[in-house]
Amino acid sequence: MIKYGIYIVFLATLLSACSLLFDTGEPIAKVGTKVLTMQELSKNVPDYLDATDSALWADDYVKKWVQRELLLLKAEESLKGNEKDVSDELEEYRNSLIVFRYKNELIRQKMDTTVKNADIQKYFGEHRESFILNRNIVKAIYIKVPVSVSDPKNLKELCASDDPEKQARLNEYCLSYAKAYDRFNDQWVAVDLVLKNTPAFIADQEHFLEKTRFIESTDREYYYIIYIRDYRLAGQVSPIEFVQNDIRNLILSKQKLEFLKQIEKDIYKEGLDNNKVKLFKTKNKSL
Repeated sequence: MIKYGIYIVFLATLLSACSLLFDTGEPIAKVGTKVLTMQELSKNVPDYLDATDSALWADDYVKKWVQRELLLLKAEESLKGNEKDVSDELEEYRNSLIVFRYKNELIRQKMDTTVKNADIQKYFGEHRESFILNRNIVKAIYIKVPVSVSDPKNLKELCASDDPEKQARLNEYCLSYAKAYDRFNDQWVAVDLVLKNTPAFIADQEHFLEKTRFIESTDREYYYIIYIRDYRLAGQVSPIEFVQNDIRNLILSKQKLEFLKQIEKDIYKEGLDNNKVKLFKTKNKSL
């Protein structure tokens, strides 16, 4: 333990003060013929760490480097020559990576990634059975206000009203007194996401949502009220607004696949037209 502590202090000193060692390649560890230098180590140390944390991080890095190099050394000693030949795999990986980057660049430069709302609605209409809710969701107003200034009757009236004047009064009240006030951007959210910010616990959410629009609870300091503007239950078809981003991504993925297939066809045709391809007849009829 003492030895480990000394090593950490040593690394901390090196990492914080000995910048000259970084330039001269001072060795830190060696496995076989492989050497880990201070210069290499310093390049990987995160800038946001202080000297002590940097030393701890460096110690872990050195241990992992030694373990990796020992494993590689053992593999080199144990495997036969042909088993260590990875040139084909490396070439295949390189080719795949280059093609992948090329396709991504084509998508970025030439593909129209716009998805029309009409297409989203059409997809939703054709695949409604794929968008069954697995949880209860709501459109809600959430308010957390100190008990000393709470006015439940007034808050209920303001929350439930569609009158713009009363909505303005609600906003003014919450901006003045509420510790937290959220309309969730008028979007659908999971009931559990709303409830987790209150002391309220509802064992049967389905029954509760069907019977009332208000969820009220208190603790020693705050009064909590949730007004349920609308709800959908698990097992029902999701509102399109709740899944439109998922649908957009599904459509976009399909468009990308079709775009890339067309690109492959065009490149194949271009290669044939420009005599970049030559196909040979073979005597082997089984091919």
